[in-house]
Amino acid sequence: MLTRRPGGKVYSGYWEFPGGKVEPNESLLHALVRELWEELGIQVGNAYPWVTRVFAYPHATVRLHFFRVVEWEGRLLPRENQGLFWQLPYQVEVSPILPANGPILQALLLPPVYAITQASEIGIEPAMKQIEQALRNGLRLLQIREKQMAKDMLREFSMQVLALAQSYQARVLINGDADLAREIGADGVHFTASQLMGMPCRPDPEYGLCGASCHNAEELFEAEQLGFDFVVLGPVQPTLSHPGLSPLGWRRFATLIRDYSLPVYALGGLRPQDLPIAQEMGAHGIAMMRGIK
Repeated sequence: MLTRRPGGKVYSGYWEFPGGKVEPNESLLHALVRELWEELGIQVGNAYPWVTRVFAYPHATVRLHFFRVVEWEGRLLPRENQGLFWQLPYQVEVSPILPANGPILQALLLPPVYAITQASEIGIEPAMKQIEQALRNGLRLLQIREKQMAKDMLREFSMQVLALAQSYQARVLINGDADLAREIGADGVHFTASQLMGMPCRPDPEYGLCGASCHNAEELFEAEQLGFDFVVLGPVQPTLSHPGLSPLGWRRFATLIRDYSLPVYALGGLRPQDLPIAQEMGAHGIAMMRGIK
């Protein structure tokens, strides 16, 4: 839902997400509930914290706390004489968009589940069957992560996965190998934490989506400074793929991503049923290897 700013306000006629200013001694959630009632006449039933963006306009610098409202009641009404328009994030037809909201539309294109391959563990044929089933069930973002696979085999496997994913309009990222991603026409690269920390700048746009694995505040900060599209943070719970890392737990996870500007996928020992709790903690979604279905 986008609203058009009415006449008499700064950036009059621009489209933005509904919201408003936080009053003194008011919590963010209470401000959200109040503003949506005052502006749109709806009552929020449930909302999750999402991302926080800082944007410098010529007249002011603003900190925007975005929530995802997943339950609400009432009939939408333009109580402040603003325009109202439902839009699909991949097909926005209204213009102009308020500058601070542009990156949010891009983040909304990321699906809630980010799958990770495990062909080296279960075999290529079973992995392909698992991936196809997941794509049929709605999976739209996949990372090829096969560190033990020979280079030629990895290239062939990646091309098979990419062709299959494209038939479902899903996107594929290659773990750690930007050259392979560019060679086969993958949709992006998922960088390891060590690669992330050694980067002087974000890779060129020709590499597509840029994701990164993070485990602590320093790595999260680096991905934010480089302007990555999203990060994966974990492990949240004990996991076989990272036996040497102590799990963060949900409380520590939520603390690390509070007021964070990039979409975050929770990773580590998670299953599809963990998606609601992850989003309640502020995550964009969950990343899974063994939970793919």
